[in-house]
Amino acid sequence: MNTLQDWLAHCERLHPQGISGIEMGLDRVQRVASRLGLAMDCPVITVAGTNGKGSTCAMLEAIYGEAGYRTGVYTSPHLVRFEERCRVQGEPVAADALVPAFAEVEAARLGQGDDGQVVELTYFEFTTLAILRTLSRSGLDVVILEVGLGGRLDAVNIVDADCAVITCIALDHMAILGPDREAIGYEKAGIMRTGRPVVVSDPVPPQSVLDRALEVGADLWRLGKDFHFAGDQQQWGWAMHPSHGGRRYAGLAYPALRGANQLVNASGVLAAIEALRPRLPVTAQAVRNGLAMVELPGRFQIVPGQPTLVLDVAHNPHSVAALAENLDAMGFHPVTHAVFGAMADKDLGAMLARIAPLIDQWHLTDLPLPRASSAQALAAQIEALPKPLSGPGGRVAGLHASPMGALRAAVAAADPADRIVVFGSFYTVGGVLQDGVPRLSAKHLAS
Repeated sequence: MNTLQDWLAHCERLHPQGISGIEMGLDRVQRVASRLGLAMDCPVITVAGTNGKGSTCAMLEAIYGEAGYRTGVYTSPHLVRFEERCRVQGEPVAADALVPAFAEVEAARLGQGDDGQVVELTYFEFTTLAILRTLSRSGLDVVILEVGLGGRLDAVNIVDADCAVITCIALDHMAILGPDREAIGYEKAGIMRTGRPVVVSDPVPPQSVLDRALEVGADLWRLGKDFHFAGDQQQWGWAMHPSHGGRRYAGLAYPALRGANQLVNASGVLAAIEALRPRLPVTAQAVRNGLAMVELPGRFQIVPGQPTLVLDVAHNPHSVAALAENLDAMGFHPVTHAVFGAMADKDLGAMLARIAPLIDQWHLTDLPLPRASSAQALAAQIEALPKPLSGPGGRVAGLHASPMGALRAAVAAADPADRIVVFGSFYTVGGVLQDGVPRLSAKHLAS
């Protein structure tokens, strides 16, 4: 196995069913990490939550980068290429740079230098260990780790966070994490550590999160109590409670990541930066520059063109509701075309009901995963919506084999003043980004 793709194929062959048929828990991952001697020599921030994790990681990365620190980030899933999951100094590492770490994880997994027992790892566990190994050897000043699923039993949680951040908690992955916000919150709270700060940026966190912080003796920093934000149409400000130092930022420009929900994420980011200030001092100018220049593809990403293109990885009811609010605030577009593909295990009814009033034409797509809903099944759900939502103004315009095929059909049907929104899954957005960010030109402009 000489290439990254060789190793990724190997990881898929090792355990093709994912977590089914394998015991949940961190024991196996910790065992391999111990064989590797895996350790981070710099502060670590771990970010969990249902929505807002990627944006939070990107803002932390941008601010610390502007402050002159050498940053490393692990985030998942990726949009187009696996290497996007591991960033150093704001850039994805080269595929070849990951290969040695995969070889080391395999040797450790097979028992080299230990008792010779083979350890089973899922694809996510194996790749997480390889990326953590790569980051640990990259001479970093700060490492930012995004939890993949849950928190308590996620492979990322083998690393003790110097600061934990918990973003908004909503209903998603309920078959694994539990049936309600309290159960899901308990899983997310598993990233807390005794005596270390945990920033909770959910405005109304589940009681299970607060109880867990008290139980383990974490230093809880809570939005609305320990820090808060306020803003108008031009600027916003942030302040910490005097008990935590009372630092303030006034007259901040809105984060470069669009959407009203980003102020909640940014507030949590500033709290985390304050919590780690004794170890990682940051200037006010670095904060301003970082927030102004942060980039993250696929989070209410607006691509100028005719028609306008909106890319958003919203894939559960909470994130789709935020997308709907952001679309509603964009201004007038005669027709909104949707390119939509999603996983079958999501709460598709709630997702579609929330955003359907804003969609005039649906271009539905299959996705290349067994978990994905077919375009035909999505069409049946849309057509079953109440008639005022699925009448002439919300019709299914086509079924497609791929997101790019759906996008081409939407462009062909659009006028220059329309907009096209691509959403429903990382795979839907990633599918239209395979050859770079599309620059759209409606048929009226192409001649």
